Amino acid sequence: MARRFNTAGPCRPTYDYMIPALRRLPQGPGLVERMGYFVVHAPRQTGKTTALRALAEELTAGGRYAALHFSCELGEAAGDDYGTAQRSILQEIRSQAEIALPPELRPPPWPDTVDANLLKESLAAWALVCPRPLVLFFDEIDALRGQSLVSVLRQLRAGFNQRPRRFPASVVLCGLRDVRDYKTASGGDPSRLGTASPFNVKIKSLRLGDFLPEEVRELYAQHAAETGQEFTPEATARAIELTAGQPWLVNALALEVVEEIGVPVGEPITVDHVDQAKERLILARATHLDSLAAKLAEPRVRRILEPVLAGNLLALDPYDDDLTYVRDLGLITPRNPVRVANPIYREVIARVLTTGVEVNVLADPRTFVLPDGRLDFPRLLREFAEFWCEHGEILTSTQHYHEAAPQLVLMGFLQRVVNGGGYVEREYGVGRGRIDILVRWPWTTADGKRAWQREALELKVRRAGEPDPLARGLTQLDGYLDRLGLDRGTLVVFDRRPDAAPIAERTTITEVASPSSRTITLLRA
Repeated sequence: MARRFNTAGPCRPTYDYMIPALRRLPQGPGLVERMGYFVVHAPRQTGKTTALRALAEELTAGGRYAALHFSCELGEAAGDDYGTAQRSILQEIRSQAEIALPPELRPPPWPDTVDANLLKESLAAWALVCPRPLVLFFDEIDALRGQSLVSVLRQLRAGFNQRPRRFPASVVLCGLRDVRDYKTASGGDPSRLGTASPFNVKIKSLRLGDFLPEEVRELYAQHAAETGQEFTPEATARAIELTAGQPWLVNALALEVVEEIGVPVGEPITVDHVDQAKERLILARATHLDSLAAKLAEPRVRRILEPVLAGNLLALDPYDDDLTYVRDLGLITPRNPVRVANPIYREVIARVLTTGVEVNVLADPRTFVLPDGRLDFPRLLREFAEFWCEHGEILTSTQHYHEAAPQLVLMGFLQRVVNGGGYVEREYGVGRGRIDILVRWPWTTADGKRAWQREALELKVRRAGEPDPLARGLTQLDGYLDRLGLDRGTLVVFDRRPDAAPIAERTTITEVASPSSRTITLLRA
């Protein structure tokens, strides 16, 4: 049976293309050897469960440990009822042990004791009778909430000094977030790092990383080896660019191409196929992308992403944990400078935030297509200016991401007009002071060849107390056009000063020259 690209649940070597699971957690065996209590965290659908299951199986098969992986999800419904949560976890431990461990390594009957230390006494009883040191992997630990989470963590901490004879030798907590954020889920102050964690015995926090470029190539090569259908080097490079190696996206793009777009097996997979798959994934808002989009309304997320979208600087105090939280969600890069994690997430974020604009754009996208198939971009700019004069103040006042409100209105208008025929690609990030937008529109030349019309825009904002950003914007736009190899572009300057002229009076379209003598369309709004 041919293997597939997997986008749901842990990978299985027999059924799914996959990167060797243990390669993704190389420090794990050494930390277990040290009898370490440690944390593995990463955003959703990055391969945590696959890696932990593989490590548990290898440790048990090696003959030195009794290692078991299990999920804490069943305890989520208990809320603050920590007794029920513990019994749910212990039942899951027993169920998984019957599947994964030989009889002599399975737990004994759990002791009849009070809820306050039920988990601790149960694990101690198991450690006493087990002929090997116990290694337990608590997956989805952050599914537990409130007092249930506090109780589990404190009991693990309380038993720590009795390991390995009277308590598990090594405990691994796995979830979406690092251990520092567990205090938030258990009722601590979500904005402060200074309060103590209820699990302060961990020796390390490991973040499962994204695929490296060579791993993406290795994964796609497995498909080529089994089916004879190759991803062209350019298609693989495009997938690496769009996903930045995020494992679910890497698999989802390939699955969309192979099974949904249905490229015949005898044909190679090209850049165009990958771009089609990207658009389909974004429009369909698959479960993974939808769960990320739902986070955008959280105040902690908005505090970080709003300046990222607007290109402003982040203002955080030394104890602010929101940046780490948004990184743990996988929405932004794990290292500075702060950027959205990959181009697909960048598109999803922008499209979610511009939905309210798109539904108010009544212009028919077909009216912007010239007889030869090219996009009438000057008309698009004129009609946006009219739309802005009529609706700009209302739409910006209703945007939750207020700092980036005018830019979002323009992006929503562009998306409504271009969507279905071409692509709108955005670049934004903390401290850039601008948003760069590239509109790509396919058309057919007179001799029947496919070509791409490219229109570049730079978006700037003038705020109270700031000088006119025109000169700096033209210089920055020159650099963007140099990178794209274009000889003209558009600069949009939104005036957000309280004493600015009325919107209808200040909205104008003119032509100016850039420092390198390019012709630039200037839209002041």
